[in-house]
Amino acid sequence: MKDTSVPHLTTALTGPFQKLEQAILDNQVEIESWFRSSWRDLQSPFYASVDLRNAGYKIAPVDTNLFPAGFNNLNPTFDSLSIQAVQTAIEHMDVSVDNILIIPENHTRNMFYLENVYALKTLIEKAGFSTRIGTLLEEVDSLTNIDLPSGNALTLESVKRNGSRIGIDDFDPDLVLLNNDLAAGCPDILQGIEQIITPPMALGWSTRLKSTHFGFYQQLAQELASVIGIDPWLLDPMFRNCGEVDFMKREGLDCLSKNVNVLLEAIKQKYEEHDVDCKPFVMVKADAGTYGMGVMTVYDVADITELNRKERTKMSITKEGQKVSKVIIQEGVYTHETWGNENTVAEPVVYMIDHQVVGGFYRVHEKRSSSQNLNAPGMRFEPLAFDDCCNKPDPTGDLDCHPNRFYTYGVIARLALLAAAREMQVVKS
Repeated sequence: MKDTSVPHLTTALTGPFQKLEQAILDNQVEIESWFRSSWRDLQSPFYASVDLRNAGYKIAPVDTNLFPAGFNNLNPTFDSLSIQAVQTAIEHMDVSVDNILIIPENHTRNMFYLENVYALKTLIEKAGFSTRIGTLLEEVDSLTNIDLPSGNALTLESVKRNGSRIGIDDFDPDLVLLNNDLAAGCPDILQGIEQIITPPMALGWSTRLKSTHFGFYQQLAQELASVIGIDPWLLDPMFRNCGEVDFMKREGLDCLSKNVNVLLEAIKQKYEEHDVDCKPFVMVKADAGTYGMGVMTVYDVADITELNRKERTKMSITKEGQKVSKVIIQEGVYTHETWGNENTVAEPVVYMIDHQVVGGFYRVHEKRSSSQNLNAPGMRFEPLAFDDCCNKPDPTGDLDCHPNRFYTYGVIARLALLAAAREMQVVKS
């Protein structure tokens, strides 16, 4: 495996995180060797983004998105990292690829999302591939130009099927790149085509479960923790799940309450073990879903049993009106990151293409607390500013210096990426 370039981060965070960070820095050679060995015989997802929470005493991923939608929020100064990573990702497919068709979400009115599609298309074109945008919307039956707030323009074209291939009128793609998480299911037009689709449709939210992903992540956190010589809990958000849940009918809430109580007690024990002076909480999330929908913070079992109708309605549906029937109960991880002079609560989001960390941004929310979900209306994004590029941390720097902090973030994000690769291996087998 080639050396991975990891950008330096100009972080808004100062302060502790030293003990865990020191363990990671002291074992950098062993960690990188372990990653190389773990990647053997595994194919990486084409791209991914990982939401991290840094509580100071621990750092852990809380969500891994295999259809990332924030490329417009990355620092353009380091586009070269993304371009190189795209080229490597295509090379790893071992097929001849010249033409790439991106299939985006059906968000024709969401300008922020379309800016992401434009940024992604531009990166792939700079990597040397002819790239077009194909929409699955039936109402788009001719070439449609959309002017973006940035001053750029995006062209959407209707996807058509011809036998076992899809394309657009004068464009026959070798590769179909999904930037659509398929929350509403796998479209018929994509079923059984001979072109490669990446990420695989089976990793869309109509079939993928967060609990499956974090099951793989938990195993990997234990493996890496043994290399570093730390408690795996410092890297891993504990979780539980139960059977079917219907919030509107109040069915399955007894099981949910019992599992919430068990997890709160487990977190309390870990806090006592590691001398953490915080109030335990859990996040109850739709097990299949994204866009921050179907998420609630729970400090006590009573928060479940006393849900009012408005709260139950909020928890009962996710993106595109999909009904929530399963939830994951995840350990709540505080974020002690802040942004700006106002100390606005923030969390880092790390972006990867193939095996490479290519950048990220802070998700910032002025009206949320350190224990709440920040992926909600009112959030904004602040690109992470990079000082330089490197493939190792700075052993001579302070523990909270920029290269070292970002190296730590990169290790955790790559661990989540590796868990996603194991998911993908099961799906494709």
